Amino acid sequence: MEFPIVKIKSGKLRGCKKTNLDGTEFYSFLGIPYAKPPIGKLRFKAPQPVEPWTVVKDATRDGNSCYQWNLNNIEGSEDCLNLNVFTKQVTQEETALNPVMVWIHGGGFTSGSNSSETFGPEFLLTKDVVLVVINYRLGFLGFLCLQDTSLEVPGNAGLKDQVSALKWVQDNIRCFGGDPDNVTIFGSSAGGISVHYHLLSEASRGLFHKAIMQSGTALNPWGLRERHGLRFGKFIDSGVGDERDALIVLQGLSSGELFEKQEKYIQKTNADIGPIIEKPNEAAFITELPRTLIKSGKYNKVPIMLGYCSNEGLLFEIKSRSEGKSYTDEKLDLNDFIPPDLNFKQNDSRIQIIRKKLSNFYFEGNHAKNKYMLYSDYYLNIGIFSTAKSHVKTSQHPVYLYRMSFDGGLNYLKKLHNIDNFPGYACHSDDVGYLFKMKGIPNMYMGEDKKKTVRRFVQLWMNFAKYGDPTPSANSLKIDWMPIDGQTINYLDIGREIRTSVNPEADRLDLWREIYCMNEFTCDYL
Repeated sequence: MEFPIVKIKSGKLRGCKKTNLDGTEFYSFLGIPYAKPPIGKLRFKAPQPVEPWTVVKDATRDGNSCYQWNLNNIEGSEDCLNLNVFTKQVTQEETALNPVMVWIHGGGFTSGSNSSETFGPEFLLTKDVVLVVINYRLGFLGFLCLQDTSLEVPGNAGLKDQVSALKWVQDNIRCFGGDPDNVTIFGSSAGGISVHYHLLSEASRGLFHKAIMQSGTALNPWGLRERHGLRFGKFIDSGVGDERDALIVLQGLSSGELFEKQEKYIQKTNADIGPIIEKPNEAAFITELPRTLIKSGKYNKVPIMLGYCSNEGLLFEIKSRSEGKSYTDEKLDLNDFIPPDLNFKQNDSRIQIIRKKLSNFYFEGNHAKNKYMLYSDYYLNIGIFSTAKSHVKTSQHPVYLYRMSFDGGLNYLKKLHNIDNFPGYACHSDDVGYLFKMKGIPNMYMGEDKKKTVRRFVQLWMNFAKYGDPTPSANSLKIDWMPIDGQTINYLDIGREIRTSVNPEADRLDLWREIYCMNEFTCDYL
């Protein structure tokens, strides 16, 4: 086997050859360090530049994943800031440079990795593209926040890892035949939320040129999390008096001890870990609310593609099975579905009106047949629609919306968790299985029907990455997917066949528009 050698700024890499869906060879470089290991005094802090190496580094095996739970086992390492690169050519000739796509994995900011078995490049590498798949710190290692800015732990270290990876792409991707002036960032779930934050962050300016958000944006109710720092420190050691004490205690723990304490803290407090709005500081990633930035137009304006799956809420069927807890029984608390943006006080009479609207709409008549529709809308769809419409108002670039409704053999989460009692629906992040070869899917045999859908997804995503338009003129799909135009929500439905239409989920959007208009300050959200 031929082992290609590539020289980047920090040293030489030895990769290997793989074959794509069509049997054509491409080059694979795995576990490339893009930042210094964030260990010791660097734990919780912004990433530092990678140190160069002198010998040829083996890049034929996946690097470490970041610390997390995986199937009830702890796995990973703090030394995990690495990325994978896949390309058809290794060249620095300007005329031969290909579009670059950078994938940011999901996992709720507490799990996931860039594993080449989970996110296999065999589908996307049927096209002339350079694919980069990155790791970033998870849990408190990536998202601990201390208010004292002098301690240099203001939060969002995991997002700053992603920025560091995007800077690495700018510095090195030519060595892999990639065009640093044509970079598309894309991700699903927490990865989609991450992509949206890069749109909104000044720290990411100039590092990418197009953005794809799949099943997640910063305007979803779980796109912004709570601050955890001093409280977590005191949970571990009652003698902690201030944030400086907390940092000393937290940096003194082993990785395993820290992770064990984190899980106990989550169980006791039901803590949400992830992005926060930072106090202004020198290394800040984001210091203003997402809606404020979108409305003001102070963000990175690039072409956007975003979408959702037809039954995102099936994610809660998976949670129900894993937790042994029902999310659809009669004890469902509709207060949990009152948008926090409304800022209603606990005794506000409008809360009861909203509860009644939700009960009548989602639990009576035809909508009652889909017992996860409320979860789909509240946790994902409404924020995605709001994101799309909000950016249309303040950006001159196109915004494309899609709905994934195909239920086939590569629907990732449905197949992985054997959810076959909900036929005809696509679960949260099910579209990912048609972009990446995912080893965890049972019955991975690639029949012609699967290949057809894979090629369709890859063509749409690749067109957008190359042209900023998923269906350019004379495209092979023979369809014209129009961007959102003012009040008309043009969209593409990706089912067994693909079709264009307007104003998806209209009755459900009308309901949530009524709800948001119960507060004059949120009436323009939809």
